[in-house]
Amino acid sequence: MIIVLLIVFVFLILRFTVTLFNFLSNPKLPRIGKHHADKVSILIPARNEAEDIIPLLQSIHQQDYENYEVLILDDNSTDNTYSVCAAFCVKHPRFSVIKGEPLAAGWLGKNYACHQLAKQANGDYYLFLDADEQVQNGLITSAVHRMKLRGLALLSLFTNQTMRSAGEEMVVPLMHYILLNLLPLRLVYLVKSEALSAASGQFMLFDATGYKKHQWHQLVKNKVVEDVEIMKMVKSTRLAGEALLANGMISCRMYKGYSEAINGFGKNFLAAFNYNIIGFLIYLLLIVGGPAIIIMTMNLNLIAIMLGLIMLGRVMISLSAGQNAIKNLFLHPVQMFSLLLIGITSIQKHLTKTTEWKGRKISV
Repeated sequence: MIIVLLIVFVFLILRFTVTLFNFLSNPKLPRIGKHHADKVSILIPARNEAEDIIPLLQSIHQQDYENYEVLILDDNSTDNTYSVCAAFCVKHPRFSVIKGEPLAAGWLGKNYACHQLAKQANGDYYLFLDADEQVQNGLITSAVHRMKLRGLALLSLFTNQTMRSAGEEMVVPLMHYILLNLLPLRLVYLVKSEALSAASGQFMLFDATGYKKHQWHQLVKNKVVEDVEIMKMVKSTRLAGEALLANGMISCRMYKGYSEAINGFGKNFLAAFNYNIIGFLIYLLLIVGGPAIIIMTMNLNLIAIMLGLIMLGRVMISLSAGQNAIKNLFLHPVQMFSLLLIGITSIQKHLTKTTEWKGRKISV
C-alpha cells in the first residue's frame, strides 16, 4: 500500500510541477500592435457547418489584418453549408467557397480537406481554422509577428473555449486541464526533440514555402491526431514549431452539450496515447483513481496535501485558460467522472472499430 501511495503522490507532484511551470512561464501568444504586409491565406474546412460558420466569417471580416484571403472548402456536407457560405462570399470579395472532392482512399476527411485547400491558396502564410471559431483583433498580426520573430515553420494555438451549457462545462475544461498539467508548453519550442510536441488543429499557421515543400497534411493523411503528428514531423525535419495559448484572441465552441463533448473527446483521446490501451488505463487509474486511494487511507494530512495540490493546480490552469476557476473547482469531481467516461468510450470504439465523426467512420 505504501508503494501505491508513493506512486500516486509522485504522479500528483509531477503534474503539479508542470502546472506551476506553465503558470509561471505564461505560454501565451503576446499581443503585438505592429502590422505586417504578408498575405495570409485563411483556410477553413467545413463539413455540415451551416449553423456555425457565419459567425467565424463575420469575425474574420471585422478583424484588423488587411492582406488576407479566405478559402472555404465544403467537405461533401449533407446540409446547406455550401449555399450559406456562397451567399456570404457574394457580399465579401475576399471570401470564396469551393466544393471538395469525394474523400480519397487512405485519407481522413479533415486532412484531405486541408490538403485541397492548401493547393488553392496563394498567401505567404497558410492559416487553418475550424468552422466553429471566432477571431479577435490582433490575432493574425500577433501570430505573423511570432512566426517572423522565431523563424517558425508552424505556430499552433490552443484556443479559448466557449461553453454555453452545464454539459459542456462538465467536459470541455478537461482539454486545458490535461494539456497544462502534463506538458510544459514552452518546451515545445525550446526542446528540439519531437517527443515534446503539442498542437491544436483549431489554429495551425504554416509558413507557405515550407508547407509547399513538405505537404504536411499529405504526410499525415490517415492520422486522427493530425495536428500533433504534423508538429512532430516539423521538429523531426529540424524546423521550428511552437504551441501557445491563444490569449483570448480566438475562441471556439467545440461541442454543444454533454453527449457531443464525450463523443468528440473520445474520438481523439486514445489516439493521443498512440492507441496504447495499457498505458492509457494506467494514466486513467492514476489521475482518477489516485485521489480515491488517498481518501481511503483516512489520513487527514495526506488528504489535505492532495486536495491542496489539486485545487491550486485547477486555479492556475483555469486562470491560464481564461476559465472560471471557482466553477472548475466545484465541477472537478464531475469532470473526473467525465474523463473516465471518455476513456471507456474511446477504448470501446477503438476495439469495436466504431469510431465516427461527422457521419464518417474513422478506421485506425
